Amino acid sequence: MRGVIEKGSAWALVTGASSGIGFEYARQMAARGYNLVVVSNDEAGLTEAARKVAEEFGVEVRTKVLDLIPREAAHELFAWTESEGLQIEVLINNAGAFSYLDVLKSDFARIDELVGLHVTTPTITCRLYGEQMAERRHGYILNMSSYSIWMPLPGLTIYSASKDYLKSFSRAFAKEVRERGVTVTAVCPAGVATDLYGLPRDWQRFGCRIGVLITAEKCARQALRAMYRRKKVYVPAAWFRIFVPILTTLPKCITDFARKHTMRFQK
Repeated sequence: MRGVIEKGSAWALVTGASSGIGFEYARQMAARGYNLVVVSNDEAGLTEAARKVAEEFGVEVRTKVLDLIPREAAHELFAWTESEGLQIEVLINNAGAFSYLDVLKSDFARIDELVGLHVTTPTITCRLYGEQMAERRHGYILNMSSYSIWMPLPGLTIYSASKDYLKSFSRAFAKEVRERGVTVTAVCPAGVATDLYGLPRDWQRFGCRIGVLITAEKCARQALRAMYRRKKVYVPAAWFRIFVPILTTLPKCITDFARKHTMRFQK
């Protein structure tokens, strides 16, 4: 396993760590020996996730309950880790939200949520923690983009666009800081079996069996391996990587068909 360190000798920060992929990132960084800062707006879920990781791996886990949507959230998080004397070696910007709704039906709170979680906050955390990593000439940043950037279907407009920003930002930022010892990776997973999409657990298990979804554990494992290999952009699961060129050239008849038969799922 790449990235293994002496237990407790460095800190990793994971946002959106109370469940799903974020919880798996926390587990797998702890398995490598990292102490953890885990962040979420779900206090109960975060406390339980931190307890499980600490008990399983015997590392120190600090929790920060924080809504990451407001513009000042990243500054608040950074100020808190500074006040606690925590030097972050690995930053994982995982917190996010899903939206399947036409732009003209989306209220401004939803737009603020998607832009805050996928654009503003990760950009500022990269700026703040990335500067420290560059000064130390060592560090890793992983930003969670999405497979949907290659298929910007109607209804996914804001979600896909905000995730596309993260991919483009990460690729360019990686080139800026690579010579200063900082690795930046954008991960673009397709369907992952989590509660993000509102799928029942039975559907999630079925999706994994037939190959249209992957588990959160597999997503996190492959993503971290790509990060330690200094990949700039990575799509977990080879099966999904094959279809990227096809998705970018979908004919209008396909997108029209998808829109017609999925409108009832918009909410």
